[in-house]
Amino acid sequence: MADRQTVKRIADFIEPLRVKPGSRVHLAKDFDPGFKGGMKKREGVELLHTGVKLLAEYQARLAAQDTHGVLMCLQALDAGGKDGTIRHVMSGVNPQGVHVSGFKVPSAEELDHDYLWRYAQRLPARGDIAIFNRSHYEEVLVVRVHPELLDRQKLPPEARGPDLWHHRYRAINDWERHLTENGFRLVKVFLNLSKEEQRRRFLKRIDLPEKNWKFSAADIREREYWDDYQKAFSDMLSATSTPWAPWYVVPADHKWFARICASALLVHTLLDIDPQYPEVDKKTRKALRAAKHDLEAEAPEGAARDPYAAKHRKGRG
Repeated sequence: MADRQTVKRIADFIEPLRVKPGSRVHLAKDFDPGFKGGMKKREGVELLHTGVKLLAEYQARLAAQDTHGVLMCLQALDAGGKDGTIRHVMSGVNPQGVHVSGFKVPSAEELDHDYLWRYAQRLPARGDIAIFNRSHYEEVLVVRVHPELLDRQKLPPEARGPDLWHHRYRAINDWERHLTENGFRLVKVFLNLSKEEQRRRFLKRIDLPEKNWKFSAADIREREYWDDYQKAFSDMLSATSTPWAPWYVVPADHKWFARICASALLVHTLLDIDPQYPEVDKKTRKALRAAKHDLEAEAPEGAARDPYAAKHRKGRG
């Protein structure tokens, strides 16, 4: 269980990453992709291990309480580190309680519904953590940079007016507020990668045979829209960082630091929920005592009647 000092340290650590609701974001000026808070990698690895340990403990509580759910939305440009962040941050949790969804090109069935429908199908259940590797924010990012994609969404003419993006921001904010008010917390993370670091990572994917599969010529084509994406991200962060679901801009040029930040954000959310193991009623406790008595009576000769209790009594002594 986290002590007050740990809780405060995590809160102080993530605060500079938070996009203040109502603020106007200019991504290139307001956030440094290479920032690492004066931290050294060795210290960072230790913090990540601490975060993973806390995450495992509080995930178990979240599942046992079965009241809240958590949704982490990860957004980034290509090579931003989404997959690695998921792999490292979630390394210590019970996979039964975590569900990762990646969203590619919409299917014909998905295009026959409103644009939020396919994301709603993958929301977490109470007690679970869901991770969206790309999310509903693609609808105001890649679709905005490539407005020709709107043609496939079969929108009526009146839905494609000059206020289209404003309407989508409003709909997303309302949807997220609805989720929050029903016990589902959102952790929205934008992995902020510099153009130079993206270039380096693309080259590495080309140079290393075992990484060739991760590279696509489409990645280079999308890189040509760098400035358009920076504007789309800036507008998105400005319009959809809300008191109930704020955005956090995580510096992504140093993978180890980005993973620490993502871990801290998820742990901070679980600490804030503070899920508790359910307390059993008197009738259940009575049944437990009866079951304990019967099990102790079955102990073989020479064996401890209750090995767990005996071990812990010895430890306290």
